[in-house]
Amino acid sequence: MQYNFNEIEAKWQKYWAKNQTFKAGNNSDKEKFYVLDMFPYPSGAGLHVGHPLGYIASDIYARYKRHKGFNVLHPMGYDSFGLPAEQYAIQTGQHPAITTETNIKRYREQLDKIGFSFDWSREVRTSNPKYYKWTQWVFIQLFNSWYNKDADKAEDIETLIALFEKEGNAKVNAVCDDDIVEFSAADWKGFSNSEQQGILLQYRLTYLAETEVNWCPALGTVLANDEIVNGVSERGGHPVVRKKMTQWSMRITAYAQRLLDGLDKIDWPQPLKDSQTNWIGRSEGASVTFKTMVSDTVGKSYPIEVFTTRPDTIFGVSFMTLAPEHDLVPKITTPEQKAEVDAYVEATAKRSERDRMADVKTISGAFTGAYAEHPFTKEPIPVWIGDYVLAGYGTGAVMSVPCGDQRDYDFAKHFNIPIPNIFEGVDISEEAFSDKGSTIIANSDFLNGLPYKKAVKRIIFELEKMGQGEGKINYRLRDAVFSRQRYWGEPFPVYYVDGLPQMIDAEYLPITLPEVEKYLPTETGEPPLGNATVWAWDRLKAEVVKNELIDNVNVFPLELNTMPGWAGSSQYFNRYMDPGNDAAIFSQDAINYWQDVDLYIGGSEHATGHLLYSRFWQKFMFDKGYVPKDEFAKKLINQGMITGTSAFINKVVINWDHVMLDTVGSGKYSIEDQKYFLEKIIPIINGKVFVSEDMRDEEDLSSIIYNILEDEKLDINNPFLKECRFSYLKTHVDVTYVNNSDELDVEKVQNFRSDFKDAKYVYNGEFKVSREVEKMSKSKYNVVSPDEICEEYGADSLRLYEMFLGPLEQSKPWNTAGISGTHGFLKKLWRLYFDEKGAKFNDVEPTKDNLKTLHKTIKKVEEDIENFSFNTSVSTFMICVNELSSQKCTSKKILEPLAILVSPYAPHIAEELWEQLGHSESIATAPFPIYDESHLVESSKQYPISFNGKMRFMLELPLDLDKEGIEAAVMAHEKTQKQLEGRTPKKVIVVPGKIVNIVG
Repeated sequence: MQYNFNEIEAKWQKYWAKNQTFKAGNNSDKEKFYVLDMFPYPSGAGLHVGHPLGYIASDIYARYKRHKGFNVLHPMGYDSFGLPAEQYAIQTGQHPAITTETNIKRYREQLDKIGFSFDWSREVRTSNPKYYKWTQWVFIQLFNSWYNKDADKAEDIETLIALFEKEGNAKVNAVCDDDIVEFSAADWKGFSNSEQQGILLQYRLTYLAETEVNWCPALGTVLANDEIVNGVSERGGHPVVRKKMTQWSMRITAYAQRLLDGLDKIDWPQPLKDSQTNWIGRSEGASVTFKTMVSDTVGKSYPIEVFTTRPDTIFGVSFMTLAPEHDLVPKITTPEQKAEVDAYVEATAKRSERDRMADVKTISGAFTGAYAEHPFTKEPIPVWIGDYVLAGYGTGAVMSVPCGDQRDYDFAKHFNIPIPNIFEGVDISEEAFSDKGSTIIANSDFLNGLPYKKAVKRIIFELEKMGQGEGKINYRLRDAVFSRQRYWGEPFPVYYVDGLPQMIDAEYLPITLPEVEKYLPTETGEPPLGNATVWAWDRLKAEVVKNELIDNVNVFPLELNTMPGWAGSSQYFNRYMDPGNDAAIFSQDAINYWQDVDLYIGGSEHATGHLLYSRFWQKFMFDKGYVPKDEFAKKLINQGMITGTSAFINKVVINWDHVMLDTVGSGKYSIEDQKYFLEKIIPIINGKVFVSEDMRDEEDLSSIIYNILEDEKLDINNPFLKECRFSYLKTHVDVTYVNNSDELDVEKVQNFRSDFKDAKYVYNGEFKVSREVEKMSKSKYNVVSPDEICEEYGADSLRLYEMFLGPLEQSKPWNTAGISGTHGFLKKLWRLYFDEKGAKFNDVEPTKDNLKTLHKTIKKVEEDIENFSFNTSVSTFMICVNELSSQKCTSKKILEPLAILVSPYAPHIAEELWEQLGHSESIATAPFPIYDESHLVESSKQYPISFNGKMRFMLELPLDLDKEGIEAAVMAHEKTQKQLEGRTPKKVIVVPGKIVNIVG
């Protein structure tokens, strides 16, 4: 009976789908266990073998937990709003929904082929209006809430209005905008409705504000910091500039401390926790207010607030530095400095915040011409702007103390600004001094002689006494910009009355995306929704109507921005609990049963994006009483990366730039020489010749080129050619055209790309390529499709191989040749149950060795799964099958539990074996075998029997025999008698449990 894996896998995938084997109920007497994968964005390229790594690991654990008797929720869906589908729509005009649907079908086919135990009845798609209805609903809840610092939680905005009506805002302790104007209860009641709405907007947890954003002109949208890499957009590599725009933002800063504290309660990887800790960036210090000095050109004094962790160094301030985009810059800049300052601000806008933070070598800045007054000495301090100060961090202004901060020191040295020394006994002639622990303050009036901690306390006391500062805790974390100038995203449930945002009632959700003719921003710079002709809100009809009906009485314009990519992923884990509920985001019964995610598996690249924003939303939902836990995932594992082995061929490149610089008039070359070179030689050689790797170091490159030119009957003595330089450029080639011996199929590769088609290939015998391990990526042509692997080796072989590659959290290279090992193991497992005649298993009682092999396997596999050491489980299975094969085991009492052990890893073959063993139900919920240590306890010992120190044979004896019993048994054995040949030994040495040595 053959192992027909393709038939077996298709059979059981069909069975699972038809019987909804993995469907989880919200009502069960079983203990719950919720296993979740980070849902994928369905790209057009489909899955490669690197993608399923985390899914296979989570699937093993989910299947294991079902065997252990848990009610397991293991859902899957799609993060289906995304920029690639929109970019494709811009290029082709095809609606992103069509592209997305096509891609999802492809993903679903691939996922099904690998045999995942997903509960597909709970599938969600972030671009489905039935799903994003609840994303819009959460946004409304945030808008209608404020953060009460006294209660340390979010509360309904009505409670804030009640406080305003009762006592104004003087005693309100809220997280809010900085520029709050104090008012009384009487003032509040006297404000117009628009004025009241404007004030409330300064307190709401989601609000409109003019903020500095990362604007990507090529993509026509704002990008989050985590969407920018090396100063360009992560998607497409387009330039990004800083500019001010009115955007929706969310007050994630209200939760900064709780987000830090919550990290202690969750079992997440420490590097990821460190990333979030650093991103939130808590620091203790003081807020200090400096005041600009009035001059002939600047007739008003402006306050400059700074936050510093070293207020003890305030007497060392010799200049101030503002972020170039700081609001005060245009107000305080003098006419003499305006041109220089404007030019610097414009140049800085072209650099991302990350670039500016990372670039510690470039020193640049501009003097505003303004001065600020020192709070204590009253001396004038020059005010500069510099790109090492960021508007988005702190207040966008720093008091620069060059003797105590290296960046300030370098800036002062560069611009010849004084560097006063305020540290006792410290030399600052070469560098700044930043060691707080050994600081003794000097040249600082009343702080002289004080160490760091005492100096900090004293200066904060003095600042508070004079009303120019206070002790403060600061966070690097900024409020999250929540607007994107895209089409393919969640529409806001917002319309505008007199320029102020109004929420559409939840009962009218979802507000669905309108049809547009173009997916680009409008000609006037509005987002793509500005192209919609049916995008206005009729307040009386409670429906979206044509724009031409806008009268600003009953019909109003709708928001033109859409929500960011992280909106849809910030509550999806809770929506999975009750995805078909149209009346609520989830029922209380569902959320109270499932509670939270028990195991979450996904990439570490989401540390400061999705994973931070999701924690923020979860804490908000907890404050409002919607969820029972303020952290959504107990345990998180970041799976490593499966890397691809890229293939490279050597492209010949001619460099003639230096030759072109030599003038024709020098007489060295004629115009005809140059023309011949450019028109005849370059088209044949440059980028059109590829050299085998094994010839790269053996042959002189110029000889190769001249040989080709001679074959083409071209002049190799061209003077222009003689002066050129030749080199190799490593060029990616699709790995599917390269065999396991690193040999390229030249005929096939010529059809790969147009530039390969008519090229010359230089090689002897076989064309060799070079190899490098890189990230598996379509752009590197090193992608291996799981479809091909499943077709040739089967999904079970793929699943086992991906786990066998190494520890889950580590990166490991893919090698298709290696999968034959796990495929061979499965064939050997099959032969344990079947031979060419059919079933081998029977009801015979297992031997002691059979039981020992089984139970040590149970013990090891269970330990491995609990510790997520899936790679060592695969090794254990191989050892087990080898031992049972050697033992010629056919006992069903061994082979049934073995099938269950294998089931989480190789579910298709396990299901088939289970059915063949006589079971009518799926193996999916069969109880996990129970380990019995008694089968591993040794009751006998194999003794080496030696004669005069030389071991002659082994003898198995009971472990409980005493010395006399051991000696008697050995002496009575026929092999002993044969060795002695009738002689009487001088003595018998017995060490119980170890050896027997017969002397003489």
